[in-house]
Amino acid sequence: MLEFIREYLPVVIVVALIGAITVALLIAWFALKKHKDDGDDRERKISDKELIVRMARYAKPHWKSFVIVLFVMIFSVVYDVISPLLLSSVQDLIKGEFELKQLYVMVGMYVAILIVSVICTYAQAMILQRVGQKILSKIRLDTFTHIEKLSHEQLNNIPVGKLVTRVTNDPNRISFMFTNILVTLVKNCMVIIGVLAAMFILNYALTLMVLCFVPFVVLFAILFRQFSRRVHRKVTNATTDINTYLSENLSGMKITQIFNREDMKMEDFLGRSAKLKKAKQNRMYVFGVFRPMVYMLFVSSQMCLFYFAAKGYIQQTEFMGQMITSFTVVAFYGYISRFFNPIQTLAEQFDMLQQSFAGAEKIFAILDMEPEVVDEPDAIELEEIKGEIEFRDVWFAYKPDEWVLKGVSFKIEPKQTVAFVGSTGSGKTTILSLICRNYDIQKGQILIDGIDIRKIKISSLRRHFGQMLQDVFLFSGTIRSNILLRNDDVTDEEVMEACRYVNADSFINKLEKGLDEVVRERGNNFSAGQRQLLSFARTIIHKPAVMILDEATANIDTETEILIQDSLEKMKNIGTMLIVAHRLSTIQHADNIILLSKGEIVEQGNHQQLLALHGRYHHLYTLQYNKEQLKKA
Repeated sequence: MLEFIREYLPVVIVVALIGAITVALLIAWFALKKHKDDGDDRERKISDKELIVRMARYAKPHWKSFVIVLFVMIFSVVYDVISPLLLSSVQDLIKGEFELKQLYVMVGMYVAILIVSVICTYAQAMILQRVGQKILSKIRLDTFTHIEKLSHEQLNNIPVGKLVTRVTNDPNRISFMFTNILVTLVKNCMVIIGVLAAMFILNYALTLMVLCFVPFVVLFAILFRQFSRRVHRKVTNATTDINTYLSENLSGMKITQIFNREDMKMEDFLGRSAKLKKAKQNRMYVFGVFRPMVYMLFVSSQMCLFYFAAKGYIQQTEFMGQMITSFTVVAFYGYISRFFNPIQTLAEQFDMLQQSFAGAEKIFAILDMEPEVVDEPDAIELEEIKGEIEFRDVWFAYKPDEWVLKGVSFKIEPKQTVAFVGSTGSGKTTILSLICRNYDIQKGQILIDGIDIRKIKISSLRRHFGQMLQDVFLFSGTIRSNILLRNDDVTDEEVMEACRYVNADSFINKLEKGLDEVVRERGNNFSAGQRQLLSFARTIIHKPAVMILDEATANIDTETEILIQDSLEKMKNIGTMLIVAHRLSTIQHADNIILLSKGEIVEQGNHQQLLALHGRYHHLYTLQYNKEQLKKA
């Protein structure tokens, strides 16, 4: 036994080293399984099999391109399989009777195969990039379209930065899988199979020796997968966290500056950056362990090759019944490199594959979110509506058993102007959101022209509504693009007519570029009153049957309020108008005023009727009137 160990001491050392590393990795793996993943538990974990099946659906329409790439790939694989034989043949040619003509032929064959391989690699890259961009666009479109279908409640619960990451960063990882990773994996598998076949034909004994290292490669890959998926999840979560933080704090930078909180925000940002740095370092450490392990197996196999080959060649003995020649040694040296190079590349590709899986997991978690507000199977399309709205014993809660509306019932006739007043949290804005079906009620019915709104397609319902909110959102672009939004069949004259109708032309005509004036992010280059007038014009241009104004006159200066009041008077003739306002002076001419308190209607009637009751409305109006008189004084 001792004599055997002394004779094969290098091999024994290699086996002991590989065994020790394997045991250490297994211990680390068992420790990892016991340690709870501190990732985002709100997102379900999806199995690799399900991820592959779902991602394959995006590749299926482009199967012809992938077949072409497969055939092109075969030519580049031929180079990897044949080149070691050509090099070993040159070595034998030099060793024997040297003929320059034969050398030229072999070099010519080598160069020809190399040129074909390079051309095939270029063609493969171009085809895959085109396909990859199509897949990338499709994934982004599906993700963005699905986000548009989510309810207001769902959108409120998901940070904007997180959604931005899902639409931008994560699809890139999936696209890279189709354009690079999978094709490289397939090519490497073909190279490995081709090299193994050539090695078996050349010398099956040495081939079996090389294959002794393969189980360890497989085991290391399986263990690496467990570590890799975990660290990639952490990197993805940390990236999402920092994007969410930036999205929120860059938008609120003015508030940060006003309250002199720059240092505090910087500390928060550095903390999140440190978390991302640590996650990426952990990913680097995991990858930094796996690839050297594969390289160690490669070097070990080469060492064993040289040991057994040299031993057999020097002693003129057989190895497992086969003689080893110098031709065999040279060829196997080249083949072992080509056998383990794809496996080493596999380490890098496997790391990227885990990144793709981590990104796909996040995207599919969004795509698997079922929209809470959806069309009923028998929902109808409404070409036009009169504007009759009725609430029948409506109960609604954002959170279970915390009722915001409690048995609310009222009816609005077509082209009526109805105002909702009450203290903060009384349910005014909620009523307007329910009419547009931004949320679904728990009890009761909401009817439009006598039809339950759940029986009307959401797109059809909202097409007939025009909403003007207190916080007007303007998109980056021009005044024209912000007014038109979805309607491109409107002329500039019609746009200006709508602007004149709501008095927005008073400031548009003073602008150097008029309708082509640039609107910066959120319209911050316009005053609150100007943004409000633009929102009025945007509503009018689409000719809604029902107009909704939620605190549209809040925080507006007196001069602009006069313009807005004049606009409101004109807009009353267009259709039904619903108004939420704290300033009771702006709703005195409403046909009906509904006073809410804690989700219930406590008073209802026109301005004069409610004053005559000497109830809550009278009290609120008296307080506001006295306050305004004091200001004037």
